[in-house]
Amino acid sequence: MRYYRTTMGTDNLIANLLKGWRFLYKRGFIEGFGHLSYRLPDTDQFVVVRHSLGPNATADDLVVMNLDGRKLDGGGDAPGEFPIHSEIYKARPDVMSVVHYHGMYSTAFTTVAQDLRTIHSTGTIFYDGVPTYPDPKLILNRERGAALARTLGPHRAVLLRAHGVAVTGPSIENTVSAAFLFEQNAHRASICATLGKPLWLDEQTAREAGEELLKNGGLFRRVWALVESDNEE
Repeated sequence: MRYYRTTMGTDNLIANLLKGWRFLYKRGFIEGFGHLSYRLPDTDQFVVVRHSLGPNATADDLVVMNLDGRKLDGGGDAPGEFPIHSEIYKARPDVMSVVHYHGMYSTAFTTVAQDLRTIHSTGTIFYDGVPTYPDPKLILNRERGAALARTLGPHRAVLLRAHGVAVTGPSIENTVSAAFLFEQNAHRASICATLGKPLWLDEQTAREAGEELLKNGGLFRRVWALVESDNEE
């Protein structure tokens, strides 16, 4: 990764990707399954954690790939489901970071006849809905990756039936924070479903609250403060 750090000025991006990775691992989002990436600005390339990466990651554990799936730099193998990242980047020029993980609570909603909706104020950043990709098979080729990207559409996150989640954002900090908030909303919804009928926020209320949170940006800064704190321990 030395070339990309020194010639493209990505030191800070690499540092934040590693912080985000350690945070997600420590918080139980990854546990051996999942991967985090960011798009190298003004290129057709992205950086992603290598296959089967543990919590003690360094810059040498990162892999640089182009959007056609060719490895350009880095140690180890790319994750098998790298098409999740490459095809979303192709389809969504606004997306600068992607995380895929196997959320226990969020994924549960892909195995019952109940859509995951907004039930808590911090989950309203997903007010425009969360589509579900219907195929439970791993995203191991371009065709499946492109189909997943089409399902994602303009949304921030997409569920993968009986599989996992992909969350996107305009930065690493935003994406990691959004994944944390997404799973929190799903966790609360799961608890509510066991207690009785969930009281989902209606579409207009969720939109108004979500737009306010997105405009302010403070929610993401507060979650990223948790990321920084976890990395100091």
